[in-house]
Amino acid sequence: MSIKKAVIPAAGFGTRFFTCNKITTQGNASNCRYTTIQYVVEEAVNSGITDILMIIGKGKRAIEEYFDRSYELEQQLIESNKLDDLEKIQEITRLANIHFVWQKELNGLGDAIRYARHHVNNEPFAILLGDTLIEGKGETHYTTTGKDL
Repeated sequence: MSIKKAVIPAAGFGTRFFTCNKITTQGNASNCRYTTIQYVVEEAVNSGITDILMIIGKGKRAIEEYFDRSYELEQQLIESNKLDDLEKIQEITRLANIHFVWQKELNGLGDAIRYARHHVNNEPFAILLGDTLIEGKGETHYTTTGKDL
């Protein structure tokens, strides 16, 4: 059976990356190339997942906006003839069907996943946590810890 849906809990404080996240949120932690959450989404898409639900909470609006189009920025890039940059930011919005649900209060991972029950509709889905760093030749890669339910 092929899994087409994934749930990415991103509402918490990012305590698995706590020292980094004291100054930035987990979803927005960066190695200057991509945000952590973009690596998670790309890994999901590369495995065949097409439908992603992110569980976000207070102070995480930037994650939602990151995956949405920014027409003002796109226009500025067109006017500046930065078409390579334009393609990169537009590609982010086309990665997958990405949906968002707000976790009303932080009650742990299980509670966050409970918010996905209507979205996954009794279908198998992956839970993806962007909390593992793998040091490679010359760069650091973020990977996910995924569990199929």
